[in-house]
Amino acid sequence: MHAPRTRVQRRPVHGVLLLDKPLGLSSNQALQKAKWLLRAEKAGHTGTLDPLATGVLPLCFGAATKFSQQHLDADKTYETTVRLGVKTSTGDAEGEVLSERQVACSVGTVVEVLDRFMGPIRQIPPMHSALKKDGKALYEYAREGETVVREPRDVVIHALELLDMQLQGDAPFLCLHVHCSKGTYIRTLGEDIAEALGCGGHLSALRRVVTGPFQASQCVTLQALEAMDEDQRERLVQPVEVLLPGHTPVELGPEDAGRFLSGLRRRGPWKDGDHVAVYGLQPRALLGTAHVQGGELIPGRLLSPLEIQQILEKSPAPVPLPAEQV
Repeated sequence: MHAPRTRVQRRPVHGVLLLDKPLGLSSNQALQKAKWLLRAEKAGHTGTLDPLATGVLPLCFGAATKFSQQHLDADKTYETTVRLGVKTSTGDAEGEVLSERQVACSVGTVVEVLDRFMGPIRQIPPMHSALKKDGKALYEYAREGETVVREPRDVVIHALELLDMQLQGDAPFLCLHVHCSKGTYIRTLGEDIAEALGCGGHLSALRRVVTGPFQASQCVTLQALEAMDEDQRERLVQPVEVLLPGHTPVELGPEDAGRFLSGLRRRGPWKDGDHVAVYGLQPRALLGTAHVQGGELIPGRLLSPLEIQQILEKSPAPVPLPAEQV
């Protein structure tokens, strides 16, 4: 007989956990594991990483899930290895080998081709991606052996640095540091660079080292998280407002705060702005986001009074992660 499963008593957790996603887990699997460890009631992430990718994955809990969309627009930075000469069905090491070609390019050609991919470029999203067409993820079509037409997307490669390379031998490769805009498919970038070099290729490794204001050095691994007690885990959860960098803070007194939380506009001496973080005073607490137009503070995404109360009841200052636990 199987032992009865222990039911986890969920609790309200509000904030952001910076996770270093391990190799082999999907973003959702990593999220569910962290959610279970924190016993959190509600959780979501701010954009996925493939199972074969590692690195920065901000996880949102409770009230923070209301602002996860804000982070999807953030720039990202990756370190990736492109295996040259071998093209696969998925553009990464998980797919079937479609073709093998000799790598005959020179160092000068590599430098010239990389320069070509700097700045604004257009990409056709890969079939093995979570992008949806007619309500169905592209990877679902791919699994059924179907290829659908995808519209090119405009993205920006802010920086493309060659970290290492090997153009001869049994496994030629390029190691790249990529700083890019939202919506960039590094797998597609690697494939396109390899095609431009005349040999084809696929990603053999991918690590996200920065996303928005968050860096890999700030992240905790699942292994370290598992080794902690509950109090240590909870102290790693960052405040909700870390998702709102660059938002202009506006503070409201108790009366205006209550009306703002009811969805009412407030009038004041504020400059027009699209990105405003609104706080209540006595005690100071995040109420939500807004924009200002013509002196009016217009509510956006709002926390509920219950969420605000729960955050105020549990607001220990987060502690930095010890280096040995990263």
